[in-house]
Amino acid sequence: MQVNEEIQPAVNGARRGLLDVSSEELTAWLTAHQEPPLRARQLRRWLVAGRADSFERMTDLPRKLRQTLAADFEPLGTHIAHHAKSSDGTHKLLLRLTDGQSIECVLIQEDKRRTACISTQVGCGMGCVFCASGLNGVARNLTSGEILEQLIRLRNLLKPGQRLTHIVVMGMGEPLANLDALITALETAGAKDGLGVGARHVTISTVGLPAKIRRLADLGKQYHLAVSLHAPNDELRTRIVPTNEKTGLKDILAAADYFFERTSRQVTYEYVLLQGINDSLEQAQQLANLLRGRRAHVNLIPFNDVGGLPYHAPEPAAVSAFVGHLRSCEISVKVRKRKGSTIDAACGQLRRRIEDAEAHGLPSVGLKTAQPKLSEAETV
Repeated sequence: MQVNEEIQPAVNGARRGLLDVSSEELTAWLTAHQEPPLRARQLRRWLVAGRADSFERMTDLPRKLRQTLAADFEPLGTHIAHHAKSSDGTHKLLLRLTDGQSIECVLIQEDKRRTACISTQVGCGMGCVFCASGLNGVARNLTSGEILEQLIRLRNLLKPGQRLTHIVVMGMGEPLANLDALITALETAGAKDGLGVGARHVTISTVGLPAKIRRLADLGKQYHLAVSLHAPNDELRTRIVPTNEKTGLKDILAAADYFFERTSRQVTYEYVLLQGINDSLEQAQQLANLLRGRRAHVNLIPFNDVGGLPYHAPEPAAVSAFVGHLRSCEISVKVRKRKGSTIDAACGQLRRRIEDAEAHGLPSVGLKTAQPKLSEAETV
């Protein structure tokens, strides 16, 4: 079979990460270097399942081929700019992309669960007023390779023999605005020769894009859906989640109902509690009225303070009262535990702090620049 597709040029002269090279491109490259097409499968297996972060570690490939590959590609196109570790076992990585942009991803460890929280965009265009990710808007979508590499980077932090058990797509960006690339990455992650994380252990979060929610439902996958609600009425939601002006709660909830009908998967509603804004008992009652009769679960998230934003975490008594009222209305609810609070683990915080420091020529206090071995770059 003749393959005419050529390798695309690197961005700004940087070597491309191998996971962003299509099978057709890679086959064409291998053919041009007198190598059999099966090498493409070997390379991807080394990267995804074999934990190889250099071509030299791919020991079943000819040495000459490994050297030639290193001249044209990077095994992984992302580079770890910063790596922080909290005393609770949470890791956060700031990854530098080939075009100089940066993204965040987090590894959350609790009991036997090892959860990767990943990003889908550089920045975010949804404009939620309390979120650090979208303060500077969205720069671009991530490629499927850049999404998959976050999972690989986080998996590589684990001990030999351990694997990721869950994936939450709740990092930077609106996942459904980059749905094609996300699904491609998740399918590779869930494959038998991939990372072994099946669709039932993947949660995709969205601010609420009705058409995209319906499209996700129609894919026939068993992903879990989390809708970032944050307010129990349209007036307040439009104030703190500006995209609500074009969608509205009625259409969002109808799309979520459609998702449940098509997949039989219970929908989770994320609700960030902001002191004095959406944490009253009256608003708890409005939320209960909104969800009554639906197969729904509420995930309450006390706000993680972000420097420069005029919002604050709710008082513990307000959280307790909000939870109690929802339960009295027979609404399933849980308060998300705070993990990694000492390492800017909330979405967008680390990236914003590092970029602000770099813009002003200041050191990144409390973080170490990543070294070749991740264990040497931990900050506790």
